[in-house]
Amino acid sequence: MASKEEVFTGAKDIINQLAVIIRTAAIHDSGNVAVTTAVDKFVVLMNPLIASEGELTLELGGEFFYINETRIRYSLEYLPNFDFLIREFKKRGLGSIVFKGIIKSVDMQTFLKVFISSVFSETPFETLSEDMAGVSSMSVGKLRKVRDEAEGEFDIRREVKKSYFNAVSYTRGVINKIKSGEKVGIKKAKRVVEGMVDLILEEEQLLLGMTAIKDYDEYTYHHSVNVSILSVALGQRLGLSKKILTELGLVALFHDIGKIEIPNEILNKPTNFTDDEWVIMKKHPFWGVRALLKLRGFDATSMRSAIVAFEHHMNYDFSGYPKTRKRFELDFYSKIISLADQYDGMTSSRVYSRIPMSPDRALSLMMERAGTQLDPILFKFFINMIGVFPVGTLVMLDTKELGLVYQSEAMFLDRPKVLVIINGKGEKAESYIVDLTEKDAGGNFLRTIVKTMDPNKYKINLAEYLL
Repeated sequence: MASKEEVFTGAKDIINQLAVIIRTAAIHDSGNVAVTTAVDKFVVLMNPLIASEGELTLELGGEFFYINETRIRYSLEYLPNFDFLIREFKKRGLGSIVFKGIIKSVDMQTFLKVFISSVFSETPFETLSEDMAGVSSMSVGKLRKVRDEAEGEFDIRREVKKSYFNAVSYTRGVINKIKSGEKVGIKKAKRVVEGMVDLILEEEQLLLGMTAIKDYDEYTYHHSVNVSILSVALGQRLGLSKKILTELGLVALFHDIGKIEIPNEILNKPTNFTDDEWVIMKKHPFWGVRALLKLRGFDATSMRSAIVAFEHHMNYDFSGYPKTRKRFELDFYSKIISLADQYDGMTSSRVYSRIPMSPDRALSLMMERAGTQLDPILFKFFINMIGVFPVGTLVMLDTKELGLVYQSEAMFLDRPKVLVIINGKGEKAESYIVDLTEKDAGGNFLRTIVKTMDPNKYKINLAEYLL
């Protein structure tokens, strides 16, 4: 029998491929080569696991898929297909598919046909179940109801993820267009940022949680979006209006646009930069100004973006770069964005040091820089926003449980909510959330953080737990 780790490893590909064949079958005839090829690939993925396990149950629980009661975790590139399949299951009231034996392509063809047609029925699950009765190797189960409150939270999380990845996709598209010499406007960027601002005003912690998930292969795009989110969240704490927050988010999104001029072999270099390479890196503020001045429909926001692109590495005390002949008051947006830029940069691996810091270590270093590199007043607001233990920090509790900080508490900065991933016995268990503000009958806290740890050292993928 396959180990849980083996089932888990192949499970995300099974979900992904199931989404592919349903998408394909929805637009092509069942005999189309695109459909048959996708089905054959799915059967090849499934049968070795079925042979090993004897029976496989693929189940939807809330916003997550499980195979034989093991939650399927996945990386960022799988998100669109996972979300699609969740929606399609829910439309039909489908909660599970049980693979009772080795399946054939014809079994999946039958499933596809009835799956797609059942959505037009007044009772989609009943129709699906009846039409699948003749397939001996498969059966279906009804979606189990979850609490309305939990469902609402799942819907909010889905909206947050959608907004975040829309912003990443937009940023990728803009950068590629500018690289190819196309004229780019920022009207769509405004709509993207407005969506994020709305979510930050309502669900700040969830969107901040997304910034803790680092995609090393697309650092440039994720970094731009993360800096935008962190800047807007800080602006909200400062009491800025929604209109100003939107402009701040827009400006932050383009702060590093000058890096499009830096050769990829330097930008993605896995080791430290040479002196000559640093000289090239330090030119990106100039190149950013040039790129932003070329934007279509140049306006006051474009000018503000160009100013921030130029100033965001200068530092509060002008110890950074570029160097200027005279000192002047740095733009307010530049001071905010430099805080967000430093924090996200230090906690990511695709930056100059190449070694990502833990969130709490990054904050400690930033605290040392407050008053020199960073505006000390704004940094106090930043700490209050991020929390003493930022989202994504790996912590050890006095109960011997190991977990990731899941959500900060405004009133208790040192007592966040923690997603426990290793129980008190040192065993990897199905994750659960604990609130560190909870007390026993005697008024004593049930759990307390005793130390922070490095998730990179333990090869913990935050996306698996925070998505």
